[in-house]
Amino acid sequence: MKLPVIRHLQKNNSPEQIQHCIEVLESFSEYNRITEEEMDVIGELITNLCGAAEVAEMIENGMDERDAANGFAKKVMGSIDR
Repeated sequence: MKLPVIRHLQKNNSPEQIQHCIEVLESFSEYNRITEEEMDVIGELITNLCGAAEVAEMIENGMDERDAANGFAKKVMGSIDR
């Protein structure tokens, strides 16, 4: 997860574009000849895209852009610590 990437994606793409990209990457990840390295890259991309979608939703619900991004980062880091 890279917060600057998430912010960039959220600012420069509509939620629909982000969702379509997630769907394409998920479909691609199901191809049986993907290497482990490629799967790691796809996983990182999907994580950043999902983060961008969640941050966009928080902003749409009235949260400040910076607070939404930081809140998402804390949520992810909190789930890793468990």
